Amino acid sequence: MLSSLTRKHNDNKANLFLYSTGSTALEFQTHKTKSGYTIVSSRGHMKHALKLEDWKLANVVPIYKKGSREESGNYRPVSLTSVVGKLMETMLKERIVEHLKTHRLQDQKQHGFTSGRSCQTNLIDFFDWVTIIIDTGGAVDIAYLDFSKAFDTVPHRRLINKLQSLSLDSNIVEWIRQWLSDRQQRVVVNGVYSMQGLVTSGVPQGSVLGPILFNIFISDIAEGINGKVCLFADDTKICDRVDVPGGISQMTNDLGKLKKWWELWQLSFNVDKCKIMHLGRKNPRAEYRIFDTVLTSTSEERDLGVIISEDLRVNSQCNRAAGNAGRMLGNAGRMLGCIGRGISSRKREVLMPLYRALVRPHLEYCVQYWRTYLQKDIDILERVQRRATKMVYGLKEKSYQERLNDLNMYSLEKRRDRGDMIETFKYVKGIHKVEEGSIFKRKQSSKTKGHSLRLEGQRFKSNIRKHYFTERVVDTWNSLPVEVVEAKTVIEFKQAWDRHKAILNKR
Repeated sequence: MLSSLTRKHNDNKANLFLYSTGSTALEFQTHKTKSGYTIVSSRGHMKHALKLEDWKLANVVPIYKKGSREESGNYRPVSLTSVVGKLMETMLKERIVEHLKTHRLQDQKQHGFTSGRSCQTNLIDFFDWVTIIIDTGGAVDIAYLDFSKAFDTVPHRRLINKLQSLSLDSNIVEWIRQWLSDRQQRVVVNGVYSMQGLVTSGVPQGSVLGPILFNIFISDIAEGINGKVCLFADDTKICDRVDVPGGISQMTNDLGKLKKWWELWQLSFNVDKCKIMHLGRKNPRAEYRIFDTVLTSTSEERDLGVIISEDLRVNSQCNRAAGNAGRMLGNAGRMLGCIGRGISSRKREVLMPLYRALVRPHLEYCVQYWRTYLQKDIDILERVQRRATKMVYGLKEKSYQERLNDLNMYSLEKRRDRGDMIETFKYVKGIHKVEEGSIFKRKQSSKTKGHSLRLEGQRFKSNIRKHYFTERVVDTWNSLPVEVVEAKTVIEFKQAWDRHKAILNKR
């Protein structure tokens, strides 16, 4: 851990402390004093001690998100905090996470900053419920809710009360209370520092403890909500079925309960950025209000970076992914052109790492959720990789399949096949931490051939449900050999899958 630190960092005093003590710095103790908590070496031969106050100054760096660069609200304030403080935070976080797991206090609706969950598990979980209703001819309304500076406005006293309600160790709670109080921050832009200011609320973005403290603070936001709720940190969406008697009233009541929660816990949200999406042919397209403001209706919304359309088609997402990847590939090509126009800049050893690191992620982000089954969309995505492989010296005149063979690569479509099975393996084996039975149902044992981890497919009427992740993977997963599905780790599964496919391709 110490070897990864540099002497010139955002916290020179902390790094000096670590370098002056070597490995013994990890053997430290905390001592409570009149001025707070002090860190000293457990071996007692330190020249310097670090007070908790030394960790309370944060250098805030603005990180651009999206929109106009002239608007301050389009930047995320990330706090560069003490290195030693982060080491201490890491140890406390481990204790807190263990306590939450042991006592089953983790929020099942929260997918952000949670081990075994991700943006993709959030989308798959939420829209599994949505597509089931749409498949039966029903209609749903989705409310996308936008918190206003949620991390920066968490009230400290209320947060401490919630920590105490979880029966956490009182020393940990007291340490966090001290850590949050009397914090100072200053903005750093192009090496220029602003004046220091007192921080009266919020959890530091960029800290180790900040995300888990925020998750704890909003963990009860969905209590009493009848609809489907899914969160990724502060990104919140709620869905209710509205083509049944009382459906619209239920959605209205759920939004009202969320409004009361925001008021009680002193968080605010930007009503102007909250959106309603109406899905389903029989949707009554009702209006909803929060604080007497009618929520804007939208036919398309970016949800955790993925474009969601009210018809649940994914062509917009495919076009956007291919467009972003194509632009990145063009940038990489121009960058290599600046380095040199000769053969060396087009070698596979140069081009392919750039493609894998900078281009392909745009084509595969959360793709197990939005995977397309239409050939025109498949071709749009594959076109980017076709172009990338043609750029490699000596391969331009070969066919696409020959280029893939020479480069030891799969087509993107085959990578999506492989990705489907990897994600299924993670769900079945409990690597993705979701409620048992919420995504897949195990098939009851029978005398028919097959492995013991087979899944139960559900009936469907529409292509939307037929090609959704939780349905399309069932037959392929059930047909896998025992030695593949019984792999103990993800790496072992990938290797077993590749061997299995290699054998099938030789037949």
